[in-house]
Amino acid sequence: MRKHWTLLAIVLIVILAVLVLVPFFVNADAFRPVIQQKASSALGRQVTLGHLSLSLLSGSLEANDIAISDDPAFSTTPFVSAQKLAIGIEVLPLLLHRQIRVTSFVLDSPSIQLIHAANGKWNFSSLAGASRAPSQQSTPLPDLTIGELQIKNGSATLSSLPATGKPFVYSALNLTVKDFSFVRSVPFDLSASLPACGTPTVSGQGGPLSKKDAADTPFNATMQLRKFDPVAAGVIDRDKGISMLADADAKVASDGDNLSASGTVTASRLQLSRSGSPAPHPVRVDFAATDDLDARSGKIQDVAVHTGSVAVHTAGTFHLTPQAVLLDLHLNAPGLPIDQLEELMPVVGIQLPSGSQLRGGTLSSNLAISGPATAVRLAGPVEIDNTLLAGFDLGSRLQGMNLFGKTNGGTQIQTLRTDVDSTPALTTFSNIYGNLPQVGSATGSGTFAPNGALNFQMRAKITTSNVAGAVANQALNALGGFLGNRFQQNTSNGIPLTITGTAQNPTIRANMGAMFH
Repeated sequence: MRKHWTLLAIVLIVILAVLVLVPFFVNADAFRPVIQQKASSALGRQVTLGHLSLSLLSGSLEANDIAISDDPAFSTTPFVSAQKLAIGIEVLPLLLHRQIRVTSFVLDSPSIQLIHAANGKWNFSSLAGASRAPSQQSTPLPDLTIGELQIKNGSATLSSLPATGKPFVYSALNLTVKDFSFVRSVPFDLSASLPACGTPTVSGQGGPLSKKDAADTPFNATMQLRKFDPVAAGVIDRDKGISMLADADAKVASDGDNLSASGTVTASRLQLSRSGSPAPHPVRVDFAATDDLDARSGKIQDVAVHTGSVAVHTAGTFHLTPQAVLLDLHLNAPGLPIDQLEELMPVVGIQLPSGSQLRGGTLSSNLAISGPATAVRLAGPVEIDNTLLAGFDLGSRLQGMNLFGKTNGGTQIQTLRTDVDSTPALTTFSNIYGNLPQVGSATGSGTFAPNGALNFQMRAKITTSNVAGAVANQALNALGGFLGNRFQQNTSNGIPLTITGTAQNPTIRANMGAMFH
């Protein structure tokens, strides 16, 4: 038994000696020119490696100071740079026949530069010989297979050419590709961290590499995004008034010509206007869209914003430009119950007087949504029917005259309609018509500023068949004579009103002096 243990110890010593001493007799750095040449040929980019060393324990060649050149049309700095690359190899072919058979690539902590040009091309579009001149398109892609390709703890900087904003940086980038090949579809897993917060993960299949443009390589994948804050990440400027903390789940697929995406975004504390306030509960948004990759435009089949048991639907088209995503959408919301929508009103900047609440009734709108995605214009008719503005006594809020009785219990609204034209700079209301059974009717126009300021010019007609009208008639009769007749004649054309202050604390004043001119 002792002899057996002695023999085993000798074998272990020999193995350890081989592992320790062989690298001293194998000049791994002599293979560097061959590896550089093959890698450069496969990628269609100049690849440079630093000193190569052999590690038998890990079965790999390890290189330092790695660089992959960029497309000269984009940059003279490296497309990829890293301090360390581990090239997995079959050891026996290397030792016995001085042959390199690569089994894996592991790139440690690389820095990757992703640049998007105004014409839609990327700096990686020409990788592996893609984007060649038409006469060269018949050149086959390199038939290279690697058991596993990994990027560990990398960073990727996304910028545009010419520059249109601050670069976007992904950190903690990890990518694993199994059975990597340029000419076949391969599985991949990708994860990263976004600036400030947000963790996207993507899993799917991609390939074969497009010979026309590497960016058009077909793929299908599922994507998850958690705790994404677009303002903190620098995607949306803080002064746009748009904010949220979003989770997203999506399916994305591309055939190289068209990309389709569908999924769900759950937005907490959603706010879509500078004059708005965050939603008290998470808002679910379902979406489905397609993108023509060459035309850089697409269709939004549906964006459904859910609140309560109803959904507001939007559809249309979009166009990608270097500066922004341009939208041309249509929102159609016929007869939606106000009780279900009320939570969303502050999100888009619709404020009610303090202490008031809409109860019952419906809201209908038919809006065109156009312009940059972060500064859209909304234009079209909006109508509210058969609701009660509970907690708001219009009769007691009117200044400058005391013709109305109180509208105790709130102000009834039979119809309130207007044409809206809203931009981030100003919201304009024209062709306003309101029918308030307790009081009468009103027409006019006005504006709502981003700071909440109101500026409305209205004319109100008193209905004499209700309590408020009876009070008004008594006041008019008390004037008597010429003044009473003159006032009563002018009243038939409407009493001029100005509405100022803010939506939460409006000031409503009658211009009585104008009634005697």
